[in-house]
Amino acid sequence: MNAAVSRGIINLARLGRLTATSAMTLSPRWQQDAMALRESNAQIDVGLHLDWTSPFAVAKGHGLSLKRGVLIAALGGYNKSTARAVIEEQLDVFEQVWQAVPSHIDGHQHVHQFRGIRDALVEVINKRYGNLPRLQRPYLRVSDDPSDQFNFKSKFIASLNASAIKKIAIKADITPTRGLFGVYNFTGGELAYAHRMAQWLKEIPAGGIIMCHPAQGSLDNGDVDDGILKARHWEYSHLASDAFAQSIKDSKITL
Repeated sequence: MNAAVSRGIINLARLGRLTATSAMTLSPRWQQDAMALRESNAQIDVGLHLDWTSPFAVAKGHGLSLKRGVLIAALGGYNKSTARAVIEEQLDVFEQVWQAVPSHIDGHQHVHQFRGIRDALVEVINKRYGNLPRLQRPYLRVSDDPSDQFNFKSKFIASLNASAIKKIAIKADITPTRGLFGVYNFTGGELAYAHRMAQWLKEIPAGGIIMCHPAQGSLDNGDVDDGILKARHWEYSHLASDAFAQSIKDSKITL
């Protein structure tokens, strides 16, 4: 996404605090940042962050706002043929740079679950990787958070057809993840985030994903503010801390 986000991801991977990251292959940074990420390849899953709503997607010609994207999905869905072409292009760029199949596929602002896109995505995965052993095919992140029934944001994300993509993935013999944790409203500061993380670690099932949004930098060094930069900094600070390492031990979790 930008330099500060890449720094945060790479450093946390080196520390063993992240076990997966997803690449925005339309970004002009992808090739250079992939080289630094490769050092942590043995410890981290690297997948595709399918993109329809970033400035990179807009520059490519298929991008649009999240609001419009949700509206299209609600009013009948994306053209499946067009969606397949967009997905294939982003996977091509991923494989050309990474020289390997993505370990997983998810979506920027959860677009991989939108009607039309999700069907095209499952078809593309089967076409490209269906002849691989099941454990070598990309798994799919399902943006369903069962931990917080009263969190409006969790409900909204799950409402973006999490159950539908899980159903068609299982039918196609593609592994879906078991719930997405880490959803919050980007308020409260580092201490509140630490409390939330401890709760997520307590509740998450085996095979679940805790989503995070770290960036390493400072507010006054020219980092790009995408609206959640302060939250990105306190997430990085906590995830890099001894306190987070201790909370993993206390929860008896293996990342």
